Amino acid sequence: MPEMEVRKIVVVVEDVEVARTAMLWALHNVLRYGDLVTLLHVFPASSTAAGKSRNRKKIRLLRLKGFQLALSFKDICIHSFPNTKIEIVVTEGDEDGDRITDLVRQIGASTLVVGLHDRSFLYRLAMANKNITNNFNCKVLAIKQPNSPLTTTSKPTLSDSCSTSLDFSQIDISTLSIPEVPPPKIPYQVCPDPSAIIWRSRRRRKQ
Repeated sequence: MPEMEVRKIVVVVEDVEVARTAMLWALHNVLRYGDLVTLLHVFPASSTAAGKSRNRKKIRLLRLKGFQLALSFKDICIHSFPNTKIEIVVTEGDEDGDRITDLVRQIGASTLVVGLHDRSFLYRLAMANKNITNNFNCKVLAIKQPNSPLTTTSKPTLSDSCSTSLDFSQIDISTLSIPEVPPPKIPYQVCPDPSAIIWRSRRRRKQ
């Protein structure tokens, strides 16, 4: 029996709740036994105008914070799937997604998992008129949380702030939906609406 190919799944690590939710969604819906999960965090490049020593300290601090953030993602992953193969990549880069694009291609990822929010780098890539899927050379799963816990959505949607002209045609936009919670049952109501009360006159007895 031929061995199953090991897939490389890259999860973009960001300090936003939707990024954590996206990873959990991928673990339950995409991950299979033997896959390798790469937790990728890219912190913003520091300004060159600052002094070199001050610059190095800032980079070290950002790298440390990024690694700690990635470790928290790893803890969530191990708690849900203890035998998952995980690696962490923390590096400096731009906020436009070019560095993430390069790393995803270098890793040879089969799937990229991103938590979609208003400041997501995917929007910047699309606004730059770049073909997102061709850039990454893999399947891209952009996960968006519903606005309300009682909202159910059957169709994939983008953020309201996203222009419809952006090139998301090749991306699977998966909207997390939570089952609708039915309203509590009320056994009875006392005078819910005075106008709805119908008065019945008593029938006169026949004499």
